[in-house]
Amino acid sequence: MFIPVIMAGGTGSRLWPLSRSAFPKQFLSLDTQNSLTMLQATLERLNGLSSYEPIIISNEEHRFIVAEQVRHFNYISQIILEPAGRNTAPAIALASFIAVEQGEDPVLLVLAADHIVKNVNAFQGAVKKALVQAENGKLATFGIVPDAPETGYGYIRRGNCLGDDVFEVEAFVEKPDYEVAKKYLETEEYYWNSGCFMFKASTYLRELKKHSPDIYRCCREAVRDISYDKDFIRVSEEAFIKCPDDSVDYAVMEHTHDAVVVPMDVGWSDVGSWSALWEVSDKDPHGNVCFGDAILEGTDNCYIYAPNKLVAAVGLKDIVVVETKDAVLVADKNKVQEVKKIVEYLKLENRAEFREHREIYRPWGKSDAIDEGDRYKVNRITVEPGKKQSLQMHYHRAEHWVVVSGTAKVTYDGNVKVITENQSLYIPIGMNHMIENPGKVPLELIEIQSGSYLNEDDVVRLEE
Repeated sequence: MFIPVIMAGGTGSRLWPLSRSAFPKQFLSLDTQNSLTMLQATLERLNGLSSYEPIIISNEEHRFIVAEQVRHFNYISQIILEPAGRNTAPAIALASFIAVEQGEDPVLLVLAADHIVKNVNAFQGAVKKALVQAENGKLATFGIVPDAPETGYGYIRRGNCLGDDVFEVEAFVEKPDYEVAKKYLETEEYYWNSGCFMFKASTYLRELKKHSPDIYRCCREAVRDISYDKDFIRVSEEAFIKCPDDSVDYAVMEHTHDAVVVPMDVGWSDVGSWSALWEVSDKDPHGNVCFGDAILEGTDNCYIYAPNKLVAAVGLKDIVVVETKDAVLVADKNKVQEVKKIVEYLKLENRAEFREHREIYRPWGKSDAIDEGDRYKVNRITVEPGKKQSLQMHYHRAEHWVVVSGTAKVTYDGNVKVITENQSLYIPIGMNHMIENPGKVPLELIEIQSGSYLNEDDVVRLEE
């Protein structure tokens, strides 16, 4: 038995405009053959293995997204909320300290939430081999069997064979240039570094204390002040923000004498760019990958993502087209790494397209801004069954709600009213109000805001 530890941080900026700061790639469905999000697919590929409930490492901003997506599997998961991003070594340390506190000395399977794995059986076979090594005090890492001279990954050089296709780690190698990567491929002694690991919690903490004592000390202090809030575990912010920023590779794996590598040939990708997603996706006879409503004519080796509108492509080759409700990306497939520069520009200009989609997910459901002008804004709002918004009021805007489907229980100015399909309610400026869905089906309504100031910071929350 082992505890899965799923690292669900990161922003995935190179997959903009689909991946954004408030809703990054690990919460998206990017596999054309699988409707699950990447986080959910990571959890699903553990089915059939003997494991305990997972620990998921996230942050305050994404906590409700994580909780909702995990609930899909009816897991009673623990979600550790990092006060700040400090890379993988501290994140794993938090999980290790908490796991040891709650159990005897569990084995941890550390996985990223944003990887694609095509061959689940081979993946599970590698995990079983690593489990044997971890139980014997080794720190196992998973090496991806390379199929190309990739320059975007770090590599692991294997050493002596320990039997059952498990090897000592000879060295961790930085990202090579193309010619060096070709030589690595020819030797068959090098693997891509997957960034996934398996070890006992106590083994990791022992090696962390030995090789990165500052990280060990800060994380130990952080978990001494733990608070529990339903599914969420919060640690001391004051202690954790003092922690050095370092990866598990640099902090531990490159220094320990107990590292082993378990090869994995599983159709793996870290989906670091649109071209990487094209490579691992099923293609039509012309090499195209299409998602959504697309019509192609004389088009080859392209990636077309069109969930909302018809996209027609004529005479294109090696092009990426990604359409969302508020942005369109058109890029040369060989230059998609430069999408990050677009994201940096959007961030610098403080544009909304950097941070969030037009459709925004909330703990109670979602809101889609379908139209707006100088003094009005129209939202399509969905409230999930049993959920409700906070009790709130606005100083600058009035709201008019029209129920499209479902039933709304509205609390306003000390009154409670139930409105159903085709009924409406007007909330004037300054009136406290709250919407709740008491029914069994989603509540959908159109919200029309009107006033002199319509930004989201004109919300006074009276009760969460």
